Amino acid sequence: MRLISWNVNGMRAVFKKEFARSVMAMKPDILALQETKLQAHQRTNEMLDFAGYQSHWSYSTEKKGYSGVMIYAKHAPEQVKNGFGINRFDSEGRVLELDYGRFILFNIYFPNGQRDEERLQYKLDFYNDFFTYADHLKKQGRSLVITGDFNTAHNEIDLKNPQSNKDRSGFLSIERDVLDDIIDRGYVDTFRHLYPETVKYSWWSYRFNARKNNAGWRIDYFFVTKDLIDKGAVKEAFILNDIDGSDHCPVGIELEI
Repeated sequence: MRLISWNVNGMRAVFKKEFARSVMAMKPDILALQETKLQAHQRTNEMLDFAGYQSHWSYSTEKKGYSGVMIYAKHAPEQVKNGFGINRFDSEGRVLELDYGRFILFNIYFPNGQRDEERLQYKLDFYNDFFTYADHLKKQGRSLVITGDFNTAHNEIDLKNPQSNKDRSGFLSIERDVLDDIIDRGYVDTFRHLYPETVKYSWWSYRFNARKNNAGWRIDYFFVTKDLIDKGAVKEAFILNDIDGSDHCPVGIELEI
């Protein structure tokens, strides 16, 4: 299975930027999108019936034009869930859970903590409470694939200018420590596992010609539970820098279950 994740920064916007051609080029079995910025009534027939994929959606009930995640899937899951049971997080439409039996896929748009201290704490609470939920599933013997925009670059190799951004949310030590903890708890960053020294980014500011100059950040991930690594299920991990249409580019894995 070829799984791809992409923060599209607005579903309506990306559909105007050769989205269909990009998806056909990527050939995903599952395509997880973040920051759709849609409500149910704003979905077009083109979005709902896209290229023969099933579509699954989660919306923000907090405010319109904000957050939201969705998944296009060629294979029908056994179960679909929105959120993870905590209303202060679920109301922002940030989590979709698809249970495929042999693994559970999470598509997540993790919060951005740049607005203020309150929002940074919200982000840290989200991390903690979601991975507590994930740990519960892992302890039941479930294999997990967790993808999306994590809104944090882990190490200095993961962004162009680490020193000038060390006091900015997205590269604060308190946020990076969370990713350390996630790994210590038995989750594996698939791209860094396979390519420990490779420098590639997945997000660039729209300012200062950042993408043209490749002054980016790697903040979009596929994490999997360690059992999938031990079984050799993750065959490849990749970052598709040549796909335009958003300030993020797609990232992906090839999974053999």
